[in-house]
Amino acid sequence: MKIGIIIYSNDSESIWNAFRFGCFALLKGDEVRLFLLGKGVECESLDTDEFKVTELMEDFIDNGGKIFACGGCLELRNSEGSKMCPMSKMKDMYEVITESEKVVTF
Repeated sequence: MKIGIIIYSNDSESIWNAFRFGCFALLKGDEVRLFLLGKGVECESLDTDEFKVTELMEDFIDNGGKIFACGGCLELRNSEGSKMCPMSKMKDMYEVITESEKVVTF
């Protein structure tokens, strides 16, 4: 199955759960693409003692997941994205949604 995940939150626990779900789906053999939008583009800076967000992001990528980060949202935060979260466009979000069989949001 092709699964799209949209993250709009900057809540560490919500993002942690989104990546947990993404990793689980990848291990089940699904194709998973994830788009960071709005506050979601801040995810690499949201590690806490309880929620190791970047560790799960690395697991997600290592297992074949793809991450896209909204370029406009990054620019609003004076960021250029990163290797893990490359700057992307609305076209990428559109494709994540239209090419997925299921889309979930966090």
